[in-house]
Amino acid sequence: MIKKLLSSAVLGAAILGSHSLMAADFTLRFGHLANEQNIWHQAAEKFKEEVEANSDGRIEVRLYPSEQLGNEMDVINSIQLGTADMTITGESLQNWAPKAAMMAVPYAFRDSEHLHAAVNGDIGAEIEAQITERTNLVPLAWFERGPRELTSNRPIRHPDDLDGLRLRVPNVPLFVDTWQALGARPTPMAFSEVFTALQQNTIEGQENPLSLIESASFNEVQDYVNMTGHVRSWIYVVIGRNQLENMPEELQQVVRDAAQTMQEYQADLFVEDQKRLEQALQERGMEFVDVDVAAFAEKARPAVLEALTDEQRELFDAIQDL
Repeated sequence: MIKKLLSSAVLGAAILGSHSLMAADFTLRFGHLANEQNIWHQAAEKFKEEVEANSDGRIEVRLYPSEQLGNEMDVINSIQLGTADMTITGESLQNWAPKAAMMAVPYAFRDSEHLHAAVNGDIGAEIEAQITERTNLVPLAWFERGPRELTSNRPIRHPDDLDGLRLRVPNVPLFVDTWQALGARPTPMAFSEVFTALQQNTIEGQENPLSLIESASFNEVQDYVNMTGHVRSWIYVVIGRNQLENMPEELQQVVRDAAQTMQEYQADLFVEDQKRLEQALQERGMEFVDVDVAAFAEKARPAVLEALTDEQRELFDAIQDL
């Protein structure tokens, strides 16, 4: 009798254990480009933790950092095909939704507060609506990105100080046109070639967020970080609309709530990380230079407006009026 009771108890425990190991009702495959140390990935881990806990295990989130599912465009295409579910993406969405170009337009935003007001308000809602309509991707949360700053071996405080500075820029026509209008000599170049080009004085400067200035060790070949803040931007965490709407409403809400928690968590990490980056670069010998941002913005404006479509220009003007 005792053996039977013990056997029943063991069997019961095994059955309960098997329930906990059973596959979830829904699996979200979340691929992105950041590595595991990046604050975007840390935020994704927070999302996974929240979703799995608050769905009682009915949703499993699988994270694929460091482009394990492919680059940004690959993952977007995979979500649209249904072989992936979530990613982190930004102005690349303008390939489908032109209003998403506002996510990386030079001098669209005066400062971080201005950006937050736009993204959290009607302008952000308008951009998100077009993204969903044109791409079938639903923005769940957004992360502020570090502003792009100019590095050089002489201080640059005013556009006049550029004076033909040979400057590496990404192969983005708007960036090329803007820096040309400001008085530099922009040269599109792959990021992987920039350090050597600076070392050999093929170029004299480059522009990127502090995070990339640090990770690429540009402090070894550049003396100054000129705080131009010329591009303030954000990036969305998106999910396939079909994938989201295939879930019962209560689980859709779990996903949305977890995304909001993730957004707040990343915002705190971002503020601390920006402070850390500035301190780290100063400790490595770089000097931070305050610039006449208003003069830069004014001189860049004609080139920026020339590059925008009527639809984009209308949105740009609305941002300026905030």
